[in-house]
Amino acid sequence: MGDATYVAEFIDGPLEGDFEQRALVRGEPEKRVGMVAAVDGLESLFWYDAVEQKDVGGQLRVRFRFDAADSDPVESDEEND
Repeated sequence: MGDATYVAEFIDGPLEGDFEQRALVRGEPEKRVGMVAAVDGLESLFWYDAVEQKDVGGQLRVRFRFDAADSDPVESDEEND
């Protein structure tokens, strides 16, 4: 049953420490994922690349590293208010 999903672990960047259950694509985990998250109230797109995968208790876990160059900037806007 659990073979149609995997656990994505975000190891750095704005989503560091987050885990997410994701669907396998044609039986494989994604190599690159785009994640939308709110930073200081603004939605930003963050790209992550797969760097390692392993079996943890019968569940596939894939670790993703932040790709800052392709992602929206993370700096907050100091001129607000």
